Amino acid sequence: MTSARCPEGDLVLPGARTGREPERSLRPGPRRLTPEQVASRQRERLLDGVARTVAANGYAGARISDICRAAGVTRPVFYELFSGKEDAVLAAFRGGTRTVVRAMQRAYDEAGGAADWPTAVRAGLRALLTLLAQTPAFATMAVEIESLGPAGRRARAELLAGFRPFFRDAPPGPPGMARDELVDTVVGAVHAAVQRAVDAGRFTLPEGRSAAGPDPLLDVLVHVVTAPFPVSE
Repeated sequence: MTSARCPEGDLVLPGARTGREPERSLRPGPRRLTPEQVASRQRERLLDGVARTVAANGYAGARISDICRAAGVTRPVFYELFSGKEDAVLAAFRGGTRTVVRAMQRAYDEAGGAADWPTAVRAGLRALLTLLAQTPAFATMAVEIESLGPAGRRARAELLAGFRPFFRDAPPGPPGMARDELVDTVVGAVHAAVQRAVDAGRFTLPEGRSAAGPDPLLDVLVHVVTAPFPVSE
């Protein structure tokens, strides 16, 4: 798996980079980095190693030694930063999904938000699909989160709850229907559709190619999200 093109600024998902890129190395000898900066850089490299190793081998098949090798970080350092494999995978998942929601919120706001809700929804979903296409290792790792059992299901529930604010600007739904239940059902449908796309390999790019733009799934997801909340003429 080659290094994916990194999104700009702070919108970089675990797995977008390799831990062994020369510019990320910590050479022996006198350092200008503080211990905190060194630990932060090692943690970032390990999270990239987590995403790439779990994507390649599945959660059950991912070994801490493989994660450390992918990150270019020693096993003792791993245990200074994480209590074990589950802790590291949860950290990669939660950090990455926060980045996804942040990217979606930014795109949603720039597209007008409440002023043009359907257009803003499209922009947010486009940001989601583009990030996943740019970082297929994270997309695949995120599907594996359910392999962690109760902790993974809690992390997934936290993720899905994080999408509820995008519906605050939505028009009213069908009369008499519980809005919270409707929103959660729509979010669950989008999550399931994206997960199927990941399982089908639609975010796995051929060797040496970069993401070519939004997935054709975009129109379907926009319809699923906006159809229950029609805009009045």
